[in-house]
Amino acid sequence: MIRIGIIGNIGSGKSYVAQNFGYPVFNADYEVAQLYQRDKKIFAKLKKSLPKYIQSFPIKKKEVSNAILANKNNLEKIVKIVHAEIRKKMNDFLKKHKNRKFVILDIPLLLENKINKKKDILVFVQSNQSDILKRLKKRKNLILLSKIILKKIQLLMV
Repeated sequence: MIRIGIIGNIGSGKSYVAQNFGYPVFNADYEVAQLYQRDKKIFAKLKKSLPKYIQSFPIKKKEVSNAILANKNNLEKIVKIVHAEIRKKMNDFLKKHKNRKFVILDIPLLLENKINKKKDILVFVQSNQSDILKRLKKRKNLILLSKIILKKIQLLMV
């Protein structure tokens, strides 16, 4: 099986490109949303780790965003809990599609989280800034998203 990783900036169109290959797609953003909506074990772990922020099930993205904005260490706690489950889901996906010639990995932090393998094919999706802004404006969580991005930029500069 050949793994094709789709990488690029937020709002660049990675998911759109991934869907157009015509092969099975593992979409990490979708899987995270499903965890927040359906997985009571993840809710219990996040509530235990961040009781001040995670209040109700299904988990609201606003609660997660508020936790991240409040303290950079909260992001690490969320990542530790959520990413472990996403890796399991990705491995299940890969096992399910092991006989396929190609699979597509639509994982925003594929390289940063060292999920890619040496033989993976990486496709970088680049868009101009005006197209990215148009896409981001369509998202419900635009204000929270922009705050998180700014917070991450601030953390990188420290």
